[in-house]
Amino acid sequence: MPLAAEGAAVHVASKKIQGGENMSIFTGAAVALITPMTEQGEIDYGEMERIVNDQIAGGTDAIVVCGTTGEASTMTHEEHIETIKACVGMVKKRVPVIAGTGSNCTKTAAYLSKEAQTAGADGILVVSPYYNKATQNGLKAHFTEIAKQVDIPMLLYNIQGRTGVNIQPKTIVDLVRDVDNILGVKEASGDLSQVATMLSMAQGDIDIYSGNDDQIVPIVALGGKGVISVLSHVAPRDTHDMVEKMLSGDMEGSRALQLKYIPLIHALFSEVNPIPVKAAMNMMGYHVGSLRMPLTEMEDANKKVLRQAMRDAGITVAD
Repeated sequence: MPLAAEGAAVHVASKKIQGGENMSIFTGAAVALITPMTEQGEIDYGEMERIVNDQIAGGTDAIVVCGTTGEASTMTHEEHIETIKACVGMVKKRVPVIAGTGSNCTKTAAYLSKEAQTAGADGILVVSPYYNKATQNGLKAHFTEIAKQVDIPMLLYNIQGRTGVNIQPKTIVDLVRDVDNILGVKEASGDLSQVATMLSMAQGDIDIYSGNDDQIVPIVALGGKGVISVLSHVAPRDTHDMVEKMLSGDMEGSRALQLKYIPLIHALFSEVNPIPVKAAMNMMGYHVGSLRMPLTEMEDANKKVLRQAMRDAGITVAD
């Protein structure tokens, strides 16, 4: 399994997969990669490779492809699988690649997860089923069935605001304890008490990643492993450093970076993700195109605030 980028802290987990290979995916800041689009609305793999290379050069510790930010919900299954394959090829084992493979259909999520493993992904990120709103027992059955279909590590993704269901701390801890290749969770509930409860229940033996850029420092301070980040698109080095400084004991340095970027984080989420971050990347000179409907272009007033927040953070943007 590829390690994190040179200079990044590498987490060593106690859980193992078959044959004793270490199962942890990464420690630090992973970018929740956008999917660039051409003017015709097709996936722009050339621009994706440019972004991937710039992210790795900028210190990003892992690439998460085909997640929420990557607009996976409007991809066909064929596009979804091809994008994972393409990303793995672009990364060339320099950092781990984690593929978003969630669905509200267990069979579909299992299929996408198996295809991600075949494509060479180092791990999968599986969101809780949306719309059908499974019970906690249903969530356990769903995630367990998907994990059984693959040999690579799996992270749960808890984001009630998008799915309508909260994966309860006990459910997550039970899954981590009972299923060998389920390591932890991308936690985007915004509930720090829930994070603390999980870490307490698991006695720290769980990999928790912040799913919210404005909570990186508190979650890592509680024992989290890092962040799966939107901010990393525009500030990869500082997002990496925010985690690394906290893990190395430089609390003041980490806190300063977190507070510095709060206005920009707010601007990056002033409209539904990934609308603002795609606008931000275009402002920086990338050519990531527009969004697939039903998402639409960022409103001019919000775009103006975003551009100023980027400048205030020291990021060069076009007029």
